[in-house]
Amino acid sequence: MENSKEITIYDIAKNLNVSPSTVSRALKDDPTVSKKTKKKIFETAAQMGYRSNPFAKNLRQQQSLTIGVIVGELNSPFITSVVSGIEKVAGEAGYGIIITDSSQSAVKEAANAQNLFHRRVDGIIASLAPDTKELTHFSPFVEKNIPIIFLDSVSVFSESTSVVIDNAMCGHMATKHLITQGCRRIAHVTPSLQHNIYALRYKGYRDALAEGKLPFEETLLVIAEPTEEASEAAAKKILRMKPMPDGVFVTNDFAAAVCIRTFLEQGVRVPGDIAVVGFNNEVIGRLIKPTLTTVNYPGKEMGEAAARSLVNHLKGAGNIGSISTMTIRAELIVRQSSLRAGG
Repeated sequence: MENSKEITIYDIAKNLNVSPSTVSRALKDDPTVSKKTKKKIFETAAQMGYRSNPFAKNLRQQQSLTIGVIVGELNSPFITSVVSGIEKVAGEAGYGIIITDSSQSAVKEAANAQNLFHRRVDGIIASLAPDTKELTHFSPFVEKNIPIIFLDSVSVFSESTSVVIDNAMCGHMATKHLITQGCRRIAHVTPSLQHNIYALRYKGYRDALAEGKLPFEETLLVIAEPTEEASEAAAKKILRMKPMPDGVFVTNDFAAAVCIRTFLEQGVRVPGDIAVVGFNNEVIGRLIKPTLTTVNYPGKEMGEAAARSLVNHLKGAGNIGSISTMTIRAELIVRQSSLRAGG
């Protein structure tokens, strides 16, 4: 069995009977080493299976050229677009990324943070788990002056830069659109309001009802996780309400699509009997019939903004030392599922 020991510049130097410093300079294409010697060193390095170690080199320079990313779930189209934006900007700046998934758990999020700290990342971009109540697991980064940017799901206790959309405004926008379409009894389907982004969308929903002088009823609030089973149950609960709502704002496109399917299967017209607005602008919204009115959740742009801010700071061109919030613009995309008033 061949020796699996990592080949070093000392092994190459010994093989060629030259000094390790000569090998090191040659591998860096130093002009002080002759072309003939360089050629011999490069050939020998390839034959021996030498691999450069940029990680060790970066550590000597007090940087890893790596950004740690903590997200709540990797199987989300929104998170996929966020990571795509981060990777694009980080890659262009010469940084790699390490992605970790907290599975929406504060305990796992803390473990991920510790892991990334020991991997000596240069900075962190984190979307917090719904049950994260304190931020002590980020203290080691703060103590080492390693910058942190919170994205999407952020903490009101954080003194770091945050990149968000205005979730309350988006909830208001979605609900107001239903009101302009003639809806007067509007249900709201949402995951747990313990999660701050859903609490803010709910606030926007309530504010729009108040602005439109429509009463709020607790029975119109349906708490359901965005799974097929839970969303179908939420839709059937809405159909049993007396009187039945004529509009529903659902804070997830997949859940909204399941609601539409369930309404149609029960002989309820969309949008004729009940208008539907979703959230996220996922592909499913363009595929379902009727097509889904939704709030565009600009994940890629948010990821790019977070990474750009972090990279600028790491390169000395930005400041993350003070509290600041970058709000990325979101918009309502109007499609068939909500159009009761001819547009």
